[in-house]
Parts: sequence; C-alpha cells; structure tokens
Amino acid sequence: MSTTILGVSAFFHDSAACLLKDGSVVAAAAEEAFTRRKHDPSFPSRAARWCLESEGLDWSDVDWFAYNELPALKRQRVADSESVVCGGPSVSGFSGHAVRPLPKTSQNVRALFPHARRGARVLAVEHHASHAASGFFPSPFDRAAIVTVDGVGEYTTTSISRGDGNTITPLRRQSFPHSLGLLYSAFTDYCGFRVNSGEYKLMGLAPYGTARYAQLIEDNLIRVLDDGAFRLNMDYFAFLDPSSDRMTNPAFEALLGRGRRPAESDIDDFYADVAASIQAVFEKAVVRMARHARRLTGSPNLCLAGGGALNCVANSKIYADGAFDEVWVQPAASDAGGALGAASYVWHQRLGNPRRPNGRDAMSGALLGPSFTDEAIRDYLESVGARYRRLDPEDVFRTVAEILDAGKIVAWFRGPMEFGPRALGNRSILGDPRQPHLQRHINLAVKQRESFRPFAPAVAAERCADYFDFEHASPYMLFVAPVRPDIRVAAGEADQAGGPLDRIHGVRSLLPAVTHVDYSARLQTVDRAVHPDFWRLIQAFGARTGVHCLVNTSFNVRGEPIVCTPEDALRTFLRTEIDYLCLGDFILDRHDQSQVDLIVPAITDTD
Repeated sequence: MSTTILGVSAFFHDSAACLLKDGSVVAAAAEEAFTRRKHDPSFPSRAARWCLESEGLDWSDVDWFAYNELPALKRQRVADSESVVCGGPSVSGFSGHAVRPLPKTSQNVRALFPHARRGARVLAVEHHASHAASGFFPSPFDRAAIVTVDGVGEYTTTSISRGDGNTITPLRRQSFPHSLGLLYSAFTDYCGFRVNSGEYKLMGLAPYGTARYAQLIEDNLIRVLDDGAFRLNMDYFAFLDPSSDRMTNPAFEALLGRGRRPAESDIDDFYADVAASIQAVFEKAVVRMARHARRLTGSPNLCLAGGGALNCVANSKIYADGAFDEVWVQPAASDAGGALGAASYVWHQRLGNPRRPNGRDAMSGALLGPSFTDEAIRDYLESVGARYRRLDPEDVFRTVAEILDAGKIVAWFRGPMEFGPRALGNRSILGDPRQPHLQRHINLAVKQRESFRPFAPAVAAERCADYFDFEHASPYMLFVAPVRPDIRVAAGEADQAGGPLDRIHGVRSLLPAVTHVDYSARLQTVDRAVHPDFWRLIQAFGARTGVHCLVNTSFNVRGEPIVCTPEDALRTFLRTEIDYLCLGDFILDRHDQSQVDLIVPAITDTD
C-alpha cells in the first residue's frame, strides 16, 4: 500500500506545497504561481490542490501532512523579540516572524488541513530541519555534511548537520538575532532594494564595486570566527525594534558615512562598493562554516539549503575552497523548499524509510510544476483569437534556433513548470549570447528592471568546457563560473569612465550577453537525460551557429512571478518587446496579435 505525504511551507514568504508518493517527489509548486502574487506568503491551498489533482488524488488520499515550522516555538521567538504588534499584523517583515494566522500550538497545525481524513497524521517539522532535509534527502549522496543559512526559522539562523542514509543529525546551530541572512538583508535594504526579493540584486551589483568596506563591516557589525560562528553587533540594527520599519538604524548609516539609498534612485560607486563589501563578508563566513562542517562530519560531500544557498557566488567560493569534493544545492533553497523538506523528513526520518541515491539527485531537474498539453494550449489560443503557427514537433527546435540566430528574443514555454526561483528552460526568455546589447535590452525593454542584472548562459553540459572554466555540474544556476580566458575580450573605454553601471556597455567575451562585469557567468549546464527538449534546442542553435549556449532568463516581468499557464505567458508576451512566443509546438509573432481578446494589465509593482 502506497504512502502519500503532502508537505507545506507557509506564512512568511514563498509559500509552497510538495507531494511525495512512496518517497518520490512527484509534484511541487509555489503558491505564487497560482495567485500571481510574487513571494505569496499565504497558505498554499491552490498549490496543494494542484499537487493532489496532478496525481488524481484529493485531500482524503493523503496519509501524512507535514508543515515546515514549529508554530509554538516560532510564536515564542516572535514574542521574545517583540517584533509583532499585539493583536495586529507583522510590523516590518524583516525579522522572520510569521504572517497571521499562525497556529498557536503544534496541535493546531491540523487546523490548517480541514479536509484531511480522520486517520491522516500531521507533523510540524522545525524550520531548519526542513531546510536540512530538503538539502540532503533529494541529494545524490549517501552521506554528506549539510549547511543551512537563512534569515531565521524559529530561533535558528544557520545550522550544520550530518546526513547519513535516511538520518540527519544536527551538530551545530546559530541562534537569532545573530543571522547572516538578516545581515545580508539589512544591506539589501540599505542599498535601496526590497528585503526578501532584492538580495539577488545586491549580489548582481557587487561585481561593479570594490570591497573597500569589508574590514569596516567586520570590525563593527559582525565578528566572524575561524569556524564560521559569528555575532552581530545589534547596536547598528533595527530589526528588533517594533517601532522601526527599517533593518538598520542611524548608527549604521553614520558608520558607513551615508544614508540609505532611496529606491529607484541612481546607483553610484559608493553603493556598488557597499554591495561588494557585504558580499565578501558573507562569502568569508559561509566558507569558514563549510570548512568547519567538513571537520565535524569528515564527509567529502556538502549539501546546501536555506535562502542563503541561493547566493550562487558564495556557493562557488565554497566549492573553489576545496574542502569538499562535491557540493549540491537544493534548487528551491528558500522557504518554498521547506515544503519538500518537511515531507521528506516525514518519509525518511519519521517513518524510517531508506534512501537509495544513484549518483543523480531526486529533483527531476526541478521540473515538478504544472504542464499543459498541446490540445489545451490550442484551445486557449483559439478562445482569445491569437494567431499562431503549429509546427511539426521535429521542426520546433530548428525554427526557434533560426529565430534566435536572427537576433530575436523568444519566450519559451514547454513542459512542467520549474520548482524554485530559477527558470531552467521550461518557462524562459531566450536570446543569442553573442549579441552585445542583449543584456541591457532584455532588462529594460522586456523584463523592465535594472539594467545591471546579469543573465545566465544555458549550455549543453558536454560543451561547458568550451566556454567556462568550471568542472562542476550546475543544472540549477546555483554556481558561477569564470569565462575561459581564450574567449575573453579586454576591457574597453566603457570600463574606464563614468559611474559603475556604465561598465555594463563593455564587451568582455565572445559571449557578451552572458558575461558579467567580472568575467563570470551564472551557469546552467543542461543534461540531455534530465532536460531533453531544452538540450535539443541548444543543440539546434549550436548546429546553426557553432555556439552551444543560449541566454536564459525567467519568463516574467518585474514584480510578477514566473509565468505558469498559457494565459500568463500570453499576457506577459503582449506587454513586452519579446519577439516570438513558443507555447509547446505553437509559435506566435508579437506583431500578429492585434486581434487578441485579452486584458493586459499595466505593470505597477516596483519590486
């Protein structure tokens, strides 16, 4: 008799649901995909319903429900830190407290699942235990060290554990308010970006600056020990102050010598240098923590999870440090992955079921979300009057490769939606990496966001060494790689004058659209066995151009989640300067869609 487990993460950000059948991950999705509210914190009722329906199940078929937090302990920490106004909603959203309604006790967690049958079991799993489980149990390793880094769960902010077979043993934890995640978010806020979504921007901005303030930060804001343990100097932070809506206080600004950057204002050298400095301090801390994890566990393998593990630059520094032979990062490393972790914890740790790693991870390429048949796509396009061509399946890849070679931008919608924050080739905007101005054009005219944000190269795994100096697989865009010296181009005049972001215009390699200002690239290696359709498209482009690599960025615009449905895709397509939309085997030209009967809302979110 099979066992069905539904895991849920909820009530802070990136709520999600995940379904396990006899230990296999069969479906996972974030609530934002269905509500279209980015980082939606609400209970993932729609995501959970989709997970069940995708397998022909309903609530009564679930044997175990798993929730990624201990509510009573979380509520106690919130009360201790005085970060919630009594009787009201959260004040600032910075210190990791829950969005109401948070269950008062672990017993009340059952109330979150009112449709559960009488005999179903419910288990609340500690937040960092959920992260650790999401990092280790789906990994390709039988044994590994596990490091988790985020803002805060109940009390824990970072942890080191040992994974062995079907068991995870906690070894060390760091407690709130001392948090690398909150430190990084404080600088995100200071540099004028939104907390819990702008950390990617801070990481992308860092290479434009110099880490001239790193020592100032270490001398005054955080003390990092040789084993990666650390303490924040709370005299400079405001996230414990219920009267403040900021993460930092006037003492923080006085230390750095300038006030917080106003959102949407110009970025000068100072803020670029601040970004570079906190990135350097964060990297130093996590590298030391990883070294200590190796000493504690003796394992040559490392698993990473928690929101801090989405810092792909730091992940690469950990790998390059050499303490571990192999590093695996959960693709849904933030709170969304807690749903998977809680469910996996029940299957392995609570029920004692064995693991059988076979050298590949158990994430199915993170392609675990909703998919749509060509018939459903056709019916939708017909219903709104869209003009399209239906291609023979064998012609799709060749046709799209020709369009990309002509310098056009293609939105690519095919197969199951990705689980996690990265589009990995099923809900992607694609371009030719040889085009010098493509990065700026997609950022400004398509994504409608800051021009400095870098794009990932998606490269056929077997051709990675042709372009990048990196020997590690990176299927989930969670590592950065240096561009090979032989395809680099010396910095030009654009790198020598003006503000830091003027350096965007410089051509640095034969693949300028994916080469960041420091000659790095946030790499996606595409494995034919895991992702055959996307691999075939890259191969078709390579056969035509000699370059087995594409620009790959998520199919969304600023302030919105990645598209989930054909309707989401068409709406986004029509409000941007994307040239072509490929929905399954259907291709649409933007200039042919004047008769489409569809309300396309204006973009209002400034995230």
